[in-house]
Parts: sequence; C-alpha cells; structure tokens
Amino acid sequence: MVIKTKIKEYRAKNNMKQDDLAKLVGVRRETIYHLEAGKYNPSLVLAYSIAKVFGAAIEDIFEIVDE
Repeated sequence: MVIKTKIKEYRAKNNMKQDDLAKLVGVRRETIYHLEAGKYNPSLVLAYSIAKVFGAAIEDIFEIVDE
C-alpha cells in the first residue's frame, strides 16, 4: 500500500509554496517535497496538521491505495 497525496493541488488552490506550508506545519520544505513525490509517508500528526491548514479532512488530501 502507498499513500497518495493531493498536497500540491491544495497548495496551488491556496497560492502557497512548499516552504510556506512547511513553516505552517513545522517541518522542512524537503519534507513537503518528499510527501508530494510519494517518497515519504506522513505521521498522523503531520497529516492532521496539513489537513487543518487547508480546512479539509485528512481523507481529502491523503489516500491509501494498493499497488
């Protein structure tokens, strides 16, 4: 199983750079890059924090898929 994200789409809708989101959730920009690239799975706390920034449910931004 893998976690796919819509972080990039949500950032675009909100005119937000990776660095902006990273600062809001307390991680490095590289972490956001790796999340968007599918190279890193977020902790539940990080997933919640990202969803909260966008005013969305975790399930709207992160999806677990079988590959």
